[in-house]
Amino acid sequence: MDQSLSSRQCRVSVLSCFPPSVGRDVVVAVVKPLGAGLINPDTHSLLRNDRQVKWTMEVLCYGLTLSLDGDTVKLCVDVYTDWVMALVSPRDSIPPPISREPNLYVQKILRHLYSLFIPRSEQVSSVYLSLCQQVLCAVQLLARESTVMSRDTWETLLHFLLRINHAILAQPTTTGEPTPLCPDPSLCLPVSVLSALTCLSLSAGSVWEQLSELAMVVLFDVWLLSCSRCFPSRSLWLMARQMLSSWRHQPPVVEQWSRVITALTSRLLLLTFGPSFPHFKVPDEDAVLIPANMDNQQVSHTWFRFLHLLSNPVDLRRLFVAGSIPSSQEEALRADRQLPNIFFRAMRGVSMVVDAFLGVTVTNKEPTEQLLEKTGLTTRIHFRDWLPSLGVAVTRSPFRDRLPSYGLSRPRSGSAPPTPVNILSVPSAPPTTTTSSPPHNRRIKPANVSKATSKPPVTTPSPHHWKFPPPHPSSPPSLCSSSRSPPSPLRCNMDSLLHLFGCWLFDAALINRNPGLPAGHCDVTVMSDRWSAGRAEACGTLCRIFTCKKTAEDILPVYLSRFYLVLLQGLQVSEEACPPVLASILLNSTCLFCCDLRGVNLLLPSFLSAVENVLLDRELLRFKNFVSLVDLRRASILILLSLLPLPQQFPSVQSEVLLDGRFNGDDVTADSFLYLKPHLLSVLIGALHTETDASNTQIILGAMLNLVQDSTLLEAAGQTQQETESQHGGAARPRRTGGTRGTSANRRTRGTSIQSDTAAILWVQFVRLLTQRLTAQWKNDSAVCLSALEVLGGLAKVQVSVEDSERRRALSSVCSYIVFQCSRPPPLHSRDLHSIIVAAFYCLNVWLTQHPAMLHQQECLLEVLEIVELGISGSKSRQEQEVRCKEEKELNPASLRVKEAAEATLSCVMQVSVAFPFLGGPLDESDLIGCSTLSDNSGKKFRYFVVDSSVILAMLEDPQGPEPASCPSLTMLIRGPSGRHTWTLQLHLQPREGRTHTQQTLIPEHRGKPQEDSGIQCGVKHQLFPEHMDRVPSVKADLSIPALHETFPKEVQKQLEHLQEVIQRQQQVEAQPQVRGRSIIMTTCRPPPPATKFQTARLFLSHLGLLTPETLKDPGTSGVPAQLVSLDSTLPGFSENLRRLDQLPSRNCDSAFIFYMKAGQRTAAEILKNVESSCNIPSHFLDFLSSLGQPVEVGQQQVCGVSTNSSEFSAVLGDSGGGVFNGERFVLMYADDLTEITFIVPSSSSSSSSSSSNHIRTAVDGMKSPEEVEPPAEPPSNLQSNSDFCQDCTPQPTSYPGEDMKSFRFALSSVGSESKLLIVWVEHFEDIESFPLSDLLSETNTETPTSVQLIFIHPLKTGLYRIRFHGKTTSKFSLVVPLVNGSVVSKRSLGFLVRETVTNCCHRRRLESDSAPPPHVRRKHMISDIIQRYHSRRSEPAFYCSLFQDP
Repeated sequence: MDQSLSSRQCRVSVLSCFPPSVGRDVVVAVVKPLGAGLINPDTHSLLRNDRQVKWTMEVLCYGLTLSLDGDTVKLCVDVYTDWVMALVSPRDSIPPPISREPNLYVQKILRHLYSLFIPRSEQVSSVYLSLCQQVLCAVQLLARESTVMSRDTWETLLHFLLRINHAILAQPTTTGEPTPLCPDPSLCLPVSVLSALTCLSLSAGSVWEQLSELAMVVLFDVWLLSCSRCFPSRSLWLMARQMLSSWRHQPPVVEQWSRVITALTSRLLLLTFGPSFPHFKVPDEDAVLIPANMDNQQVSHTWFRFLHLLSNPVDLRRLFVAGSIPSSQEEALRADRQLPNIFFRAMRGVSMVVDAFLGVTVTNKEPTEQLLEKTGLTTRIHFRDWLPSLGVAVTRSPFRDRLPSYGLSRPRSGSAPPTPVNILSVPSAPPTTTTSSPPHNRRIKPANVSKATSKPPVTTPSPHHWKFPPPHPSSPPSLCSSSRSPPSPLRCNMDSLLHLFGCWLFDAALINRNPGLPAGHCDVTVMSDRWSAGRAEACGTLCRIFTCKKTAEDILPVYLSRFYLVLLQGLQVSEEACPPVLASILLNSTCLFCCDLRGVNLLLPSFLSAVENVLLDRELLRFKNFVSLVDLRRASILILLSLLPLPQQFPSVQSEVLLDGRFNGDDVTADSFLYLKPHLLSVLIGALHTETDASNTQIILGAMLNLVQDSTLLEAAGQTQQETESQHGGAARPRRTGGTRGTSANRRTRGTSIQSDTAAILWVQFVRLLTQRLTAQWKNDSAVCLSALEVLGGLAKVQVSVEDSERRRALSSVCSYIVFQCSRPPPLHSRDLHSIIVAAFYCLNVWLTQHPAMLHQQECLLEVLEIVELGISGSKSRQEQEVRCKEEKELNPASLRVKEAAEATLSCVMQVSVAFPFLGGPLDESDLIGCSTLSDNSGKKFRYFVVDSSVILAMLEDPQGPEPASCPSLTMLIRGPSGRHTWTLQLHLQPREGRTHTQQTLIPEHRGKPQEDSGIQCGVKHQLFPEHMDRVPSVKADLSIPALHETFPKEVQKQLEHLQEVIQRQQQVEAQPQVRGRSIIMTTCRPPPPATKFQTARLFLSHLGLLTPETLKDPGTSGVPAQLVSLDSTLPGFSENLRRLDQLPSRNCDSAFIFYMKAGQRTAAEILKNVESSCNIPSHFLDFLSSLGQPVEVGQQQVCGVSTNSSEFSAVLGDSGGGVFNGERFVLMYADDLTEITFIVPSSSSSSSSSSSNHIRTAVDGMKSPEEVEPPAEPPSNLQSNSDFCQDCTPQPTSYPGEDMKSFRFALSSVGSESKLLIVWVEHFEDIESFPLSDLLSETNTETPTSVQLIFIHPLKTGLYRIRFHGKTTSKFSLVVPLVNGSVVSKRSLGFLVRETVTNCCHRRRLESDSAPPPHVRRKHMISDIIQRYHSRRSEPAFYCSLFQDP
């Protein structure tokens, strides 16, 4: 290269031998006629032979070295730029010798034109910049449009561009940066030239920067054209690489190299991975840099050589450290500012290429101007936009007329860099604090963070006026939040990426490490702040590479060890640590512990210290200026989620001594992972105290439920730490308490001290913390409140032994929360607020059903009933000192939804408190009378009444009860909003306490006939007053009370007289037998014979007080029937409507489909076939199925309709891999008092079976309201589940009669077929992106849903399970807990957490849907419809007569 460069030194004209005035006069005399001939293209050239052309070229060569005064140099440039067009389109103005041999003369012209770029004192002039632009445009046009250029011309052209770029870029920048050490002295400019350049004024900086960028644009553009037409020789590539290594201190070099390498990468990926690989989008102006005719081999060769043109970016620091000392302190400071910026730019370009190979697409919405505010680099502006602002008068020339309309392939003005990424600003001056700039992050996407930045308006420059780009904003830049897609499953192996970029990335990540120091030490104080941005970029890129490892992929140990060394150094939290590097590692390592990296779990202490340093700091002042604090905290929370299960999963694993033997500032000795569990709990609770973002808070809440449930199951299985130590002889190491840790800053808030890690204590602490913050800090955040209520409901299902007062406190907190929300002012009421109140009532129902003993306390029962009253009526009867009767209150609930939720809670209270017991099984009319099916004939034996327009009573008066019908008995079917219940009643004449088992109906004893004439008969004269009353003399006091007849008014006196007359006539009638002389025979009264037939329905209604005129009268209100209404069961369709009412569920019925996806599968048929045989399925998947629920048989309807076969899981499973639960015969079902979940495992046999298709459709119709579907052709099968769930299921609460009533309703929840929930077990995590969702939805033979939620479960080699949740993100309540993206759970709690997530998903869908009323509301509407259709229109006398007649 040295010989080649020396042979092409600038030509020295013969005129240089004469005095300068002579040479100037000769040049002026020659170029003026030539310039005049350029104005008219049709003018023939004055030069006709070869000697004339060569002599003239000597003159022009000298003219290019003259000063810029006048237009002499300009005319020389015009002539030469016109002549080089001989290789494009020859014309008359070009001398014939040049037209005949254009390649030869163009090569000479290029050597002469180099003289223009030799540094001179006038180079700061705008005229000089205009001339350089003209030459570079001509060269670019020549390379683009010429078709006859020889290889020698291409070589000369590339040498010419390398030399002029070397002349421009190898010198110190105009801002005063020192010249880096040149690879070879022969490549450097003469010392005299360099001395002249260092004396230039700083005002030339903008002009020189523009020229530098223009020269690099043309160089790379022409070089790429040469690669497609005449591939450069190896010597040229070596020369270019060596020269670029001496230009890297100039910002345009790295900037343009980044543009080219990203554009080449975009083409290379398409050729290497095919069109299915994610497209790497680059700006259009960068994409056109790559010639369209470049073939595949040329693209790959060009990409590889261009990648290594820049060499290792870390050499920027090494050259500065090991190179020559700058001439002044000012130059050293300027270089110290500029080189780290360039280093960051280079590492960012490498990062973009790495992301492209990973298949990651990034969308950045923030303007580049703001992100590059402190980098010292401006956005790329087209060089033509600079010239008019410098006062350059652009004259017309033939060359300019031939310029293409698109000009140079330039960067877009004011646009973001290729494939926009998150950019961290680099400080423009050496920082004095630790708040330096970290790299960008593309891993985390915030949920509730919005940027208030907007791109400044771009004005289109007019043809005659341009302006400089707008100055950068003064506000500090922040880490932009970009949506980053997951890596492509078609990505290459990580070892291949590390072979290409590992050397650069590891060197950059360890740039501050001093090799002379012993292992475990690093020189973190040397240049840590100045080079932190580039180092952080490298660390983040390495983290993304290792976290994108495929499931079955192995990474070389040498790379793992170096990567772990990078993490150990970057995760230091001491005062000398580098915050940008720490932030970059955390932001890009959210799933590091979920990738099955060998030995990664040993980094748990280091990551725990870093996470603690972030989560327990409220202000995060060290990170505030360069990163989004919400993103940083979310990344730390996700890392904490992956760390929480490790101590319980690997209790005996030893944590090694770290680096210098210190752990977060304290001495640490090797101990087991279980030793770190209290520390993890403290960080988790502390994070909840310091967190202010809603999404981050919800993630923490889900982790709390996961941790409590896992700890509970672990203790229940007898795997506590104490038992483990006792099995090993009791040798346990002493624990370090939380108080031994060093003190932190005042602004840091530590979590509650964990004195014991038992599940009961955790449960109490978490419940107290949730209830406290629910009624205080979170009460105004609906999203957080919803998640907190769901977690509280989940904690209620965790079986721990705690005091009743703790549960009572939690219940009271939920009631207080409902009171607060309902008491808000009317303007604050919204649909979201009412949804939260409904969710709070549902949480209340969960606590009541899981712990019914709380209602035995009168205070608790009274509080719950007051809340129910508040929800139904809108106010309480007891408010402070005022007490209002319920009949005096007006019904004014917060909303209809709130009223319905309160009614559901009231029904729950009545059932749980046994105030409305289920005294019978789930029977119907056909079962009670022994019929096989319910028909109109069987219904005629019942009397049907409706009470209060809400309850249908079906009464059977003469049933065959369990005892002989010796007492009046009645059997009733009660159909109400809460379900269907069976009661049997008997009328007894004695209280229950005095009744004996053998007591029968009261029958009078038989007695003999009475003797009428026995005994002594005495005549008795009845008197009203004593006989001696008349003898007592009267006194005046006797007259104080007037006689009765004196006090009556005249009207009453007349009535009394009339009454006296009637009495007299009656006495006369009674005395007639004596007048006639006949005697009357008096007989003894005897009781009537015992009744053997009763109207028990009449008796029952009478005892309830319903057979009164008031209850039977129509109140006169339109549409409101009487309190007691009889139904006409003889009308057609009555029994059918009752059957449809019975099919409506009385609790929430949800469903989910389960699929197993093996490695590499892409089609639905392959996935459905996996579950046909247990040979294709691992045992832990079957264990997961057994933890979801119990197998329930879907049999034909039995004779009594209450009994179906249910077998144990293993017996039902047989040789199947889970496909037996496809819904044809068996399903998996979980049920409690409030919800019923059906899990279906579709198989290929079920998808191809037409009967199964009809069965699923029938089940789907069964989930809809009766108004939405037609009556099915066949009655659906009834299903009864066994009350004994499997061990891993949530224990069944206290059961009550009738609780086992279950209807087989799977396929979809009550929300309808517009939404589905799928659970997918994936062997390889990267196969998630290839999951054939649409095909599987069609295979399930149901309607196409509008929204689909997917829960992906990936088993890790550690025995843990990685969760990925896919769902709609447009809703405010889209973040469902407890399982979120990034969750890592154990096998013990997997089934419980999946069920909770399914329940919460379906519950949230119902809250957001307007077409999904609660089950009791749907039943209420159906009952109202039956009343309207079958209301008996008989009169009151006819109604009473019907009670005495048989039905």
